[in-house]
Amino acid sequence: MKIDVLSAFPSMFNGPLTESIIKRAREKKLFDINIVDLRSFAKDKHKTLDDRPFGGGPGMVMKPEPLSAALESVGAKKTKIVGWPKNKNKLVIYLSPQGTPITQEVAKKVASYKNLVLLCGHYEGIDERVLNWVNLELSIGDYVLTGGELPAMVLIDTVARLIPGVVKESGSVENDSFFSGILDNPHYTRPEEFRGQKVPKVLLSGNHKAVQEWRKEQAVLNTIKKRPDLAKAAKLKNNKK
Repeated sequence: MKIDVLSAFPSMFNGPLTESIIKRAREKKLFDINIVDLRSFAKDKHKTLDDRPFGGGPGMVMKPEPLSAALESVGAKKTKIVGWPKNKNKLVIYLSPQGTPITQEVAKKVASYKNLVLLCGHYEGIDERVLNWVNLELSIGDYVLTGGELPAMVLIDTVARLIPGVVKESGSVENDSFFSGILDNPHYTRPEEFRGQKVPKVLLSGNHKAVQEWRKEQAVLNTIKKRPDLAKAAKLKNNKK
């Protein structure tokens, strides 16, 4: 997979994309990340990306000329496809608080494409005409951030985990919270007793079947307790007496 990130502040990506699992995956060439500086497409000497909104009002709006030129530089074209292109070659995403919330199911669909183009907005947003180059608007939550860089990092991290080989053990991904629509079960490690709290006996039993049953049960209880909305959607019931 190739990921092109279009940003007015490319240096923001230096830390998150050069550490831990993402760093190792890039070194193994499991996917490629290309950070594009939007300011390099601005024509004036000040590299201006924004201007005042027509109709007045506070804030600034990102101009269509540099954004469309940047999108076209990574192979994006004007599209009539609003949603998921069927050919799986290129998916152009605008990170926006108005977008569809990113869930694990959305991440799985995003991960099925060969090339992602992530456009990071700023200020009051982008000129609406730039959406002609965009397939999807995605959001990480119902709140407003300074720009689209942090949501882009979140999306990259979420999608990267789904690429074969990025996470050493595939079971770690498959057992993640939300992968199957519910939360994960509780986890424990050494020591067996910590400040009077002991690890559940079943995890020390060596009985793999019993351990799996316990984990499934705890995942259900965890979901009912912490995310009743997910429990309702999955039609989960507390059968523990």
